[in-house]
Amino acid sequence: MKINKNYIEFEKSKQFSNLFIDYVNQQDPLKKFYNEPPVIESFQKMITASNFKQVNRKKIVDVITSQYQSSGITVPSTVSLLLNENTFTVCTGHQLCLFTGPLYFIYKILSTINLAEELKKKYPNNEFIPIYWMASEDHDYDEIKSIHLFGKTITWEKEEAKGAVGRIKTKGIEQIIAELRGLVGDTENAQQIIHLFEEAYLTSENLAFATRALVHQLFANYNLIVLDPDDKELKIEFASMMADDIFHSTNYPLVNTSINELNAQGYSAQVNPREINCFYLTDTNRERIEKKGEQYIVLNTDISFTKEELQKELEGYPEKFSPNVVMRPLYQQTILPNIAYVGGPGELAYWLEYKQMFDYHQVVFPVLMPRNFTLLIDSKSNAQLHKLGFTIADLLSHPEDLLVREMIKKNASHAISVKEEELKITQVYTELMSKASAIDSTLKATVEAELQKALNSIKNIENKLLKSEKQKQETTVNQLKKIRAKVLPNETLQERYENFIPYYLKYGNELIETLKNSFTTFDKSILILELE
Repeated sequence: MKINKNYIEFEKSKQFSNLFIDYVNQQDPLKKFYNEPPVIESFQKMITASNFKQVNRKKIVDVITSQYQSSGITVPSTVSLLLNENTFTVCTGHQLCLFTGPLYFIYKILSTINLAEELKKKYPNNEFIPIYWMASEDHDYDEIKSIHLFGKTITWEKEEAKGAVGRIKTKGIEQIIAELRGLVGDTENAQQIIHLFEEAYLTSENLAFATRALVHQLFANYNLIVLDPDDKELKIEFASMMADDIFHSTNYPLVNTSINELNAQGYSAQVNPREINCFYLTDTNRERIEKKGEQYIVLNTDISFTKEELQKELEGYPEKFSPNVVMRPLYQQTILPNIAYVGGPGELAYWLEYKQMFDYHQVVFPVLMPRNFTLLIDSKSNAQLHKLGFTIADLLSHPEDLLVREMIKKNASHAISVKEEELKITQVYTELMSKASAIDSTLKATVEAELQKALNSIKNIENKLLKSEKQKQETTVNQLKKIRAKVLPNETLQERYENFIPYYLKYGNELIETLKNSFTTFDKSILILELE
């Protein structure tokens, strides 16, 4: 596959928050909210200083082995390396989106794989295992049930989809795969992608098993390990911290303190903690636990416990308790020898709220690594865009109406701008204002009002000229809008909206390898990948 690469710096793209920009640029106000910055040199310190004595390496190996065997998938050979104290993990997490969901699902995992490989080159005496942490306990089915493809939204509607999404049965998904088959055609790559989905979803009993199978197939060559945290044995390792949160609300003031400090620096909080940051989990529900008087109730159910009953429940059935977005990172770092978390702007923003919580629990706070950001465009569209007088950077950093306006003015057969006329009229009225004020100072306001009316009239004429010219340039205007819709579909970054399927249909298995080889670890820009 022939490609061309260009880059747009994060700041120039106008697509990222100040907090994210300041973090990647290591600005002073944020340094107290993490231990080590996202640079290669930080990992020597992490390897030397990190204390993972609390990590039960044998158990994590046993659990991963059991999960793969239960799914009917060959256990990765690298799993056994986790028994050694010189082995570390680098981790990313994501929801169990239908058919992988948006493109950045792929980008996050490839970023994590590349980071592990980069660290192995830099520190050859250690091993680094890339981990995909499945958000199998997430209960927001609406966020994962659809993909956008060829201008359509394909949705897997499942009435009984409640509770942890990883436990949702895959029965009925064959209808969605059949719908997909009708859309993708009958090329070799189309047959291959349908085969991948059938192998993953139709042979798996639930969404967690299916997602593991699909991710395993897509990234089979890169030593990636898929981990499902919805596991009793892993929850046993985390039970004491969940008890601390439930019965002492330990994490609530710690995270709130960090949020207040970030707010004082002018940043906005990404998530807010609760006094209890755990859910109660059953096969059909995942609901918050709240304390009401002396009782602990499970919201939206009839379930309630005394303190003693809840303590006994947690000790006997830790798998029935599920950490929320505040506790999940703590869970990850408790059970894994993890030195890096790879995520997007929103994820890294909420991790920055947690350092005080990690310090209190004496759990290793990882290096927070920005994932790779990529925009895919075909060479024909990119050439057409340049012919229209714009770049991808223009599309990202300016609203559509402004771009259209600029293009129309640039290509108009006659001058449209009325700036010269506005200046002349302003000059005339300024002289009138001076005369009027000399006679009666109260007349100044009247002249100013008349000036504004005149300027509004001039602007109205300009708008009519633009409208007329826009009709003449309808073809080129539509070309610009069409290309911008590829870059920012539904007014959001392409990677947050589009699925990988259209690109797989064109490039097949070569797509994943091309993306992987195009990414640069520790990058501070959006990669523009022009594909022939």
